[in-house]
Amino acid sequence: MPSSTATRARSSTRPSGRWAHCERASWRGGVWTEPSRRRSRGFGVAEEDVAFSAARASEPGGAVSFVDGEWREASGTPIAVTDPASGEEIASVPSATAAEVGDALDAARRAQREWSRLPATTRGDHLRAIAGVFADHREALADSLVREVGKPKAQALGEVEFAIGFLRYNADWDRRIEGEILPGDVPGEVIHLLRAPVGVVGAICPWNFPLAVLCRKIAPALLTGNTVVAKPSEVTPLTTLHAFRLVAEHAPLPPGVLNLVTGGRETGAALVADPRTSMVSFTGHRDTGKSVMATAAERLTRVSLELGGKAPAIVWRDADLDLAVASIVDARHFNAGQVCTSAERVLVHESIVDDFTGRYVAAVEALRVGHPSGEVDVGPMVSAAQHRKTSAALETALREGATVLTGGGTATVDGYAGGYWFTPTVLGGVRPGMSVMTEETFGPVTPIYPVADLDEALAIANDSRYGLSAYIFSRDYGTVMRTVDDLDFGEIYINRTLGESVHAHHAGFKESGIGGEDGKWGLLRYTQIKTAYHHFG
Repeated sequence: MPSSTATRARSSTRPSGRWAHCERASWRGGVWTEPSRRRSRGFGVAEEDVAFSAARASEPGGAVSFVDGEWREASGTPIAVTDPASGEEIASVPSATAAEVGDALDAARRAQREWSRLPATTRGDHLRAIAGVFADHREALADSLVREVGKPKAQALGEVEFAIGFLRYNADWDRRIEGEILPGDVPGEVIHLLRAPVGVVGAICPWNFPLAVLCRKIAPALLTGNTVVAKPSEVTPLTTLHAFRLVAEHAPLPPGVLNLVTGGRETGAALVADPRTSMVSFTGHRDTGKSVMATAAERLTRVSLELGGKAPAIVWRDADLDLAVASIVDARHFNAGQVCTSAERVLVHESIVDDFTGRYVAAVEALRVGHPSGEVDVGPMVSAAQHRKTSAALETALREGATVLTGGGTATVDGYAGGYWFTPTVLGGVRPGMSVMTEETFGPVTPIYPVADLDEALAIANDSRYGLSAYIFSRDYGTVMRTVDDLDFGEIYINRTLGESVHAHHAGFKESGIGGEDGKWGLLRYTQIKTAYHHFG
C-alpha cells in the first residue's frame, strides 16, 4: 500500500468512455481521491449521511436499489426496520422484485468484461478509494450500526475498521495474483495456467456484521475482476444503503460494477436462482445456506457458505484463569452473543471448574447492559425474533435440567421498555446432549460443563453438526497442539478471545459451511483457472 508521499505506478493505457475515470484516482493526505469529483468532507457530513438511510428508505417505493450506477425504486413489499433499543420502526425498505434483481444482474454482466480488462492495479485503486471514504465517515457508519444492529459504539467502530481492513488488504493483492507456466509434453510448447474471474457474484450478507461482511465479500470479488450484486439482510439494510451512497458520491465505480438490491428471502432466492449469477457468497443461517446450495446445484453455480457455529471453549487445568475468564466473557457477549464465532459452550477441567465458574459469574454480573450509544458492554438483541429464539433456548435448557447461576431472561433498561434486552446468563447443571450444548443459541447464554480429561473434552467438543470456531486455554504446548490436531473446527483460538484477521482464512467444517473467506485462499475463491496451451514450434 503506498504512503502519502508516493504516487503508485500506473498503467499507460487509459480507458475511454464510461471507464475513463478509472485512471484518475490519486493518493492525497492519506485518502485516494478523484480530482474531477467533490472530495470527501470528512466528519462534517455525518448528519447528512446518517439521515439518508432512514429518510430515503422510508419513502414509499423509495430508491433503494443501486443498479448500473444509479439509484432506482424497488417495487416489492416494504419491510420494516426497527431500532432494537426501543423496538420502534425507523424505516420501511421496499424489496426488489425478481425482475428488478434481473435488471441488476444484467447491469453486472454488461460491466464485467470491461471491468476485468482493467489493470488489477486500477481495480485495487478503487478499493483504496472506498476504504478512504469509509475512514473519513467512520463515525457516521458506526452510528448507523449502533442504531439498526444495537451494537455498542466501540464495537461498531471496530466493525467499520474491519471493513476498511478488508478493502485495503484485498487491494494490495493487485500485483500478487500469480499464474503458472508449465513445460509442455511436446516440443515447442508451454502451458499457461491463468487466474480468471468467475463473472457475476451474488453477495448475500447477514444482519450481525452488515458492513464488515459486505466488504469481506465485495473486496476480493472486485479485485479479481468480478462484478457484484449485493443484498443486505432485510433486518439491517440501512448501513449498507449508507455505505453505497458514500461510494456513489465520493468513490464511484464504473456503472454496473457494484450493484445493490434490498429485500428478504424472495429477493435472495431470485438472486441465487438466476442463471446470470456465476457465484453466490452467502453468510447466514445453516438452513438458509442449505437452500442456497440446493438451488445453486440446479445450474452448478459456485457457492461459498459461512453458516454459523457452536464453538466450544476448553479451559484446561493449567490455564491462566484470569485470561480465560476475560477472553470467554468477551467471546460470548460481543454483539450480545450474536456472532458465529462466539464461545457457545464452556468445557472446564473438573479440578478448576468451581474456581473458574465463580470468576466467570462475577465477570458476567459486572457487564453493563444498556443503550448501545453509551458506555456499555452489551446492547440489545437485534430483533424481537432473535430475542424470542434466545428466550426459547433458555426455557428449553431449564426444562431439560439446567440451573441458572446468574441472569435468566429478559432485562430491563430504563427508558427503553420496548427494546430487545436480554440479561447475560450463565447455566450450570448442563449435560452434553442438551440442546443448549448442541444447537446454536446466538445470544448471551453460557453453559458450563466439567470434564475429567482431554479425551472427554475433545469428544464433547466434536459432537456437533458445526465446525466453525473453537477455543483452548492452556499453558502446556503439548495439550494445545493435541487439541488443535484433534478438534474438527476450521478456526481455533488459543489463549485469546474471538476475532479473525483479514489475511488469515475464515472457514468452517461440517455444517458450518463450505468454501471460506479472507486471506489468499478466500480471494482466490473468486477466481477460476484457465489453461492455455501455447504451441510455438
